[in-house]
Amino acid sequence: MKANKIRKIGRKAGIFSVIRHVVVLIGIIVIAIEVSAWLYSSPLKSLFPVQQIIFNGNRHLSDDELRSLAGVHSHDSLIMLSSGRIIRNLLKSPWIRSVSIRKDLPDTLFMTIKEAEPFALLEMERHLFLVDEQGKLLEELRENSIPFLPVITGDPYKEKDALIEAIRLAKAMRDKGLSSGQDRIEIVAHKSHELAVTIDGIVVKIGAGGYEEKLDKLLYLEEDIKRLGIPVDYIDLRFAGKAIVKPATDKGIE
Repeated sequence: MKANKIRKIGRKAGIFSVIRHVVVLIGIIVIAIEVSAWLYSSPLKSLFPVQQIIFNGNRHLSDDELRSLAGVHSHDSLIMLSSGRIIRNLLKSPWIRSVSIRKDLPDTLFMTIKEAEPFALLEMERHLFLVDEQGKLLEELRENSIPFLPVITGDPYKEKDALIEAIRLAKAMRDKGLSSGQDRIEIVAHKSHELAVTIDGIVVKIGAGGYEEKLDKLLYLEEDIKRLGIPVDYIDLRFAGKAIVKPATDKGIE
């Protein structure tokens, strides 16, 4: 009987302990809500108003565009601004890779922007888009002047792998120096295994992968073609261990 009584007392004590913890938790939540409401309605909200917003590192996006994206307005309280919210707003732009923020009391907000760099032009359904090294679309190119960049023809929504391979080929060409000194480079990326590049009017069938070795062959052949003055229809580098040169007026030379 005594043991049962002790157990009943223990259970009651446990229940009271749980209730006490719940009451304390509710009290903390209520206090937190009241403090937050006081902060946002108190004079703190108007303390240290933002007078200057300074951007560093931006070359493609203007300061006005960045201010609009950031959602920061003049006279917002510097100490009440959420750096996390500003960063999330800015990262919605495909041009922005990373953001760091510094608040300099009493009135200045510094933002350092790291932007994506245009790497190629994607030609899709008669529209040109700037893309970065990862194949990410930055924006549609609407200006009349076209910067010198490799042009990739294809549809990444239908053939994503082909675009990835085209980007890899363009990087390999840049590393080999094949991107400089050419009037136009166009990479056709409809199918990755049919990848081809047109360099100053000469079609080079590349296929997927092994770009360094294939481009070394192309550089070697380019010297011979120039030396011999052979008019070329196309060069086929898709097959391991050999290259096929198709003269414009002959059946082909291996």
